[in-house]
Amino acid sequence: MPREIISLNKKKMMQEENYNRDSQEEIFSKRVRAGKRTYFFDVKATRNNDYYITITESKRSKFDDGNFIKMKIHLYKEDFNKFSDGLAETIGHVKTTLLPEYNFDEYDRQDDDLA
Repeated sequence: MPREIISLNKKKMMQEENYNRDSQEEIFSKRVRAGKRTYFFDVKATRNNDYYITITESKRSKFDDGNFIKMKIHLYKEDFNKFSDGLAETIGHVKTTLLPEYNFDEYDRQDDDLA
């Protein structure tokens, strides 16, 4: 088989694999509305019944075309503790050291917990 065809077949297989990975059935999903952004925390399963989390930020495009811009992070089980510790430490630093007088509760809304 010519090299170009092999390359195209390999590229197509990778695209299908990425589609299948992203379209796996969600085991758990949590939506968090935060102002103009919405965050989705989704637990998904691999083919081997292993679990991972996708964190998606969704916001409207700056161009009034009605589309959304989505950015996604895949978080694998071996990174859960380090990610969680790093996030908690970073948030704690901002809250206690950089902005100790700021009222972080002022943006909390009841509808955030309904999702």
